[in-house]
Amino acid sequence: MKAGGPLSRIRIVLSRPSHPGNIGAAARAMKTMGLARLYLVRPRKFPDPEARAMAAGAVDVLESAQVCADLDAALEGTRFSVAMSARRRELSHPPLEARAAAQELVRAAQRDEVALVFGNETVGLSNEEVMRCGRIARIPSDSVYKSLNLAQAVQVMAYEVRMATLDPGAAAPRIEYATHEETENFYAHLERSLTASGFLQAGNPRRLMDRLRRLFARARLEKVEVNILRGMLAAWDDGDRSGK
Repeated sequence: MKAGGPLSRIRIVLSRPSHPGNIGAAARAMKTMGLARLYLVRPRKFPDPEARAMAAGAVDVLESAQVCADLDAALEGTRFSVAMSARRRELSHPPLEARAAAQELVRAAQRDEVALVFGNETVGLSNEEVMRCGRIARIPSDSVYKSLNLAQAVQVMAYEVRMATLDPGAAAPRIEYATHEETENFYAHLERSLTASGFLQAGNPRRLMDRLRRLFARARLEKVEVNILRGMLAAWDDGDRSGK
């Protein structure tokens, strides 16, 4: 795959990985499929000799890995992200199968920075982390034994991503989508405005906000749409303060 193509705009994000060996094995899985951009959110042990040993010929992926304080930092600048989760979640986005998720990710990566997000080996991604991503996806493993090692899951998705690059389908439309941080600033503004209006109960805002996140994630907000929505909220805020 030529440099500068969709693979160069895809980040693999491991959130709170516990075992350094899994980080190294994930780096190796990435490199075999042409992926090189590894982001680590609060890894328990990194750098670590075990990670280097498990990386084999992919030590360069480890050495260029970005270590981040939280998921927002790892997703900064992205315009689309997919959270990997095997668990069903009541208020999350409708799940995609692995192949469909990879195809959507690659279409977006034709123009934009995107991310594929994996959770901790034991507990996976938190609900809050999932809701910070635009889509959720699952690997359709056997119902009798669904357990996949973190690095194995990365390998499966890296393969699906690579296969999707071989037949990406129609070119991505020339649309400027909102960045992760622009979208998160909108959600924070929305929550403040709804709380100030009395519509959102300050003691228990999460379920409503999760539903609103799911609604807007389905639309995949454009930059201009976020600006319009925040302008509307600002006007309502001013109206509330002036007693209108």
